[in-house]
Amino acid sequence: MDKIKQYQHIIKTAIKKHHHPKVVHQYDEFESQITFDDEHGHYYLINIGWNQYKRIFSCILHIDLKDDKIWIHQDWTEGIVDDLLAMGVTKEDIVPAFHAPYKREYAVL
Repeated sequence: MDKIKQYQHIIKTAIKKHHHPKVVHQYDEFESQITFDDEHGHYYLINIGWNQYKRIFSCILHIDLKDDKIWIHQDWTEGIVDDLLAMGVTKEDIVPAFHAPYKREYAVL
């Protein structure tokens, strides 16, 4: 399996681990949705729904696959990097894109 196909599979597996299709709390009712776009290298986990009268729409996780690297643009899972590393992705292939470019080399993964 080539690197791109392997990383696509790893990203999808990691996102599915954090996907909870429907959540109902006392005042909240929302669902988690995943989007996989292999053609363009975009992968998302979002929450949509309602908290009483307030609309919920939040991007929990946004990952791009480009230049043979995994770019993490948004991560509210507090564990996606550990999942990726455990599945064989090297630290050098993970780009913490939520940090400014000059800070990325100092980011702790």
